[in-house]
Amino acid sequence: MAQLSDDCFAFGGPLRSIDETVALITSRLTAVEGTETVSLGSADGRILAADVIAPLPLPPFTNSAVDGYALSGADLPETGEQAYPIVGRIEAGMSPGLPIPEGRAVRIFTGAPMAEGTDTVFMQEDVRLDDADRVILPPGLKRGANVRPAGEDIAAGKTVLKAGHRMRPQDVALAAALGLTEVTVRRRIRVAVFSTGNEIVAPGRPRSPAQLFDSNRFMLIAMLGRLGCQITDLGILRDDPDAISDSLRTAAMAHDLILTSGGVSTGEADYVRKSVESVGSLVFWRVAIKPGRPVAMGVIRGAAFIGLPGNPVASFVTFAHIARPAILALAGADLPPQLSAPVRAAFSYRKKKGRREYVRASLRKAEDGSYEVVKFPREGAGLLSSLVETDGLVELGEESIGVEPGQTVNFLGYSSLI
Repeated sequence: MAQLSDDCFAFGGPLRSIDETVALITSRLTAVEGTETVSLGSADGRILAADVIAPLPLPPFTNSAVDGYALSGADLPETGEQAYPIVGRIEAGMSPGLPIPEGRAVRIFTGAPMAEGTDTVFMQEDVRLDDADRVILPPGLKRGANVRPAGEDIAAGKTVLKAGHRMRPQDVALAAALGLTEVTVRRRIRVAVFSTGNEIVAPGRPRSPAQLFDSNRFMLIAMLGRLGCQITDLGILRDDPDAISDSLRTAAMAHDLILTSGGVSTGEADYVRKSVESVGSLVFWRVAIKPGRPVAMGVIRGAAFIGLPGNPVASFVTFAHIARPAILALAGADLPPQLSAPVRAAFSYRKKKGRREYVRASLRKAEDGSYEVVKFPREGAGLLSSLVETDGLVELGEESIGVEPGQTVNFLGYSSLI
């Protein structure tokens, strides 16, 4: 489990920007202890605990990049076509055989090893055969053409993947190409998740006219799953301070992070905040983000605690921009940059200075062929349809006062956030 000090997040001062908040998170949270070795088939999405060093070069031998005919660069025709006897055939996977004599060519195929005495390959489309089954090669080809030298891609001994890197399918392919069968990764971080409130009920259970089905917990569990977490679903905790405190205390004993939604504001019925303070320490973060305030973070008996807002859109946005960096830090992963695309706005919107806002928007192709973004037509942090029917978020900085049609804005696709 993570073992954080009770005051590791402590700070004072005014409202903090998202950048300051993330910097604080990543500087104070360290990776959980524990590693394991997994097969390549189970490595996708895992965080490397050790560098991957190339045990051999790629490609491991010099080979042909095309189907054609190989010969020595010293024998290349200079002024006109020239005929060469064909002395062999090398297919992919075959031994190159004996050295090729001067003035001779060998039939070769893509990926086949180059024979000793050859260093250049003519593409089969550029040559022809004569009646004596000799290959007629044209002039003009440079020595070394169409050949892939050993180590052209990766040299033996090179660090190809660094510790902290989150494995992707292409990384798995690279490890396999190097002959590896397994990699050393960080253990999965253990996250306990629950929702709070008498006003919500689990899907499938009886619902009173004044209750809503719980959606946040399922959304957060899905987002945690994409980050490779080991998740414990604690369900819904009712508005009972003692029961919430007991659940928090128990969860902290077996988890690295406790993630909740709802109940962390300053209202009389916001019991989570009070319960966290009773069993651990809570720094109530005033983060300059919309939608999203309030967000809470603290420590309960060595485990990190993050409390997200109860409104679904606010919960989604704060998870993407605040909880996700914390989870990656605990997992020992490098924090990847959020990739935004500059696009043209096709809407107007006003905001106040002082906090960063994320506007739900959809991409569409304009008449001139370029892409533009259109704002979701309705406001409200409780509108799940606004997340389903849009493609991402338009990011408006702290100093922005709004958007007018035709302005260039930064667009964050949902794929870059989850």
